[in-house]
Amino acid sequence: MEKNKAGPVEILIGELKNDDIQLRLNSIRNLSTIARALGPERSQKELIPFLKDILEDEDEVLLALAEELGKLVEHIGGKQYAYLLLGPLEILARVEETVVREKAVESLCIIVVMIPDEQFEEHLIGLVKRLIVGEWFTPKASCCGIFHLIYPRASSAVQTELRAIYKTLCEEETPMVRRAACAQLKKIVPLLDSEIIKKEILDTFRTFAKDEQDSVRLLAVENGIALATKFTEEENQTIIKPVLLACAGDRSWKVRYMVAGHFCELVDALGKEITQADLLPVFVKLLKDSEPEVRTAASSKASGVTKLIPIELVVKYIIPCIKTLAVDESPHVRTALASDVMNLASVVGKTITAEHLLEIFLQLLKDEITDVRLNIIAKLNQVTPVLGIEHIAQHLLPAIVELAEDRQWRVRLSIIEYIPQLAEQLGVDFFNEKLAALCMTFIGDCVYSIRQSATKNLKRLTEVFGDIWFKSHILPKVIELSKHSNYLYRMTTLFSINTLSTTLSAELIVNCLLPIVIELSADRIPNIRLNVAKTFQVIIPLVDATVVETKIKPSLSKLLEDKDRDVKYFSNIAIQSCNQ
Repeated sequence: MEKNKAGPVEILIGELKNDDIQLRLNSIRNLSTIARALGPERSQKELIPFLKDILEDEDEVLLALAEELGKLVEHIGGKQYAYLLLGPLEILARVEETVVREKAVESLCIIVVMIPDEQFEEHLIGLVKRLIVGEWFTPKASCCGIFHLIYPRASSAVQTELRAIYKTLCEEETPMVRRAACAQLKKIVPLLDSEIIKKEILDTFRTFAKDEQDSVRLLAVENGIALATKFTEEENQTIIKPVLLACAGDRSWKVRYMVAGHFCELVDALGKEITQADLLPVFVKLLKDSEPEVRTAASSKASGVTKLIPIELVVKYIIPCIKTLAVDESPHVRTALASDVMNLASVVGKTITAEHLLEIFLQLLKDEITDVRLNIIAKLNQVTPVLGIEHIAQHLLPAIVELAEDRQWRVRLSIIEYIPQLAEQLGVDFFNEKLAALCMTFIGDCVYSIRQSATKNLKRLTEVFGDIWFKSHILPKVIELSKHSNYLYRMTTLFSINTLSTTLSAELIVNCLLPIVIELSADRIPNIRLNVAKTFQVIIPLVDATVVETKIKPSLSKLLEDKDRDVKYFSNIAIQSCNQ
């Protein structure tokens, strides 16, 4: 008699006892499939108890298990049985490895919201109380991560108890627990009314901001922003502002970095009056900070901060700092500045942009660091509407033309993507005079990605300027490329025709582009002939049936007899398009 085959759990047990860690990992990754095969009842009675017994493995395996447990609810019978997963996840939330604990907390957060109300206090409040017991810090730190999901579902009496538990976590001797509690405060604040915050939370917030560990103090910045939304501007003036100003002058650059990185949120939370009176001098100090990391963070926030500051103060305090930062010794600072400085144009207007900012833009456009130049190019469209054609032509166009020949292909690619927007603003005559010839050089670039983007660029320009412009400016270059000795350029011709055909009239396709394609159908390179077939397939729906029968089909018939099987294959597909 044939023996019974091993079931899913038996197979899983065998694989998880294997010495090969990759095999164990693969088994864990298939937990959902195994649970689905077992069904809800066997998953509850066999699979989950077994998983509790394997929680001593390599961190990599435990990490995968922590993630997969969060996906099992629907396979073990739904929300009514979600509590069964709390057991193994609680064990994982206690392990020493940080990434495993964090993943376990993520999965706990998924499951906590699924626990039905009637099971809430029995399973979740019990979970919190178990996690905070003991001397080891790991379960306490994990407990902080689920607090904001449990608190709003608790009764008033239990909420009072939970706040007391949270306070003890905030006052823990172990820095890792205090850091975890501080990190979660910004999620807890929105759940509390202002009176409870004033009585129970403010002292905790102030204590965090003075903590001996800078890893705790830096998190107080986000908490201050969250608290500021709960108070009036007058209350923020006396309660929140002093703490955040102290953080901005903290001895640790990490805390100052956090302030700089969240300065726009600070401005929005504290309001216009506090920003102009108190935050502006702080921001200027951060722009001049001795640490490049702080200057980098502050440099990327300039335009956001200046929206609430009078223009005369921007000119007096912010712009001089920006001029200095544009030549900062740190490339990271200049890169961050370049990502934001163009946005200032719309804030300060044409006159100040032309007088003070234009030279900064030009300085950064010539920076030796590629990413600096790229960031400026990416935001050129923010400046052109503000400055107008005269300033663009006189100052920016020479720099753009120079960058179009930049040694870094990514810079040339960014210029290509910007040109159609510039074309619309310049108009056809000005464009033809200054940039038309430049656009044609892109299609013959030595880098494939440039040539590919150039074909899309030509299509967008044709959409802006029309068929006549195409015929006089683009068509000659396409014909020239079709005769190039390098087959890659002849291939680019076909790519260009593929892209342009969807924009042009049927008459132009038949009279101007189709003859080029037919000529290339006899090319000696199979890849060219193959792409000819693909190009025919694009053109067929766009032209009259008579053209298809008299011009396209004869060429495709010849390609069907080609020696190369790939050419035959794509030609056959194109012929089918003809018949359709």
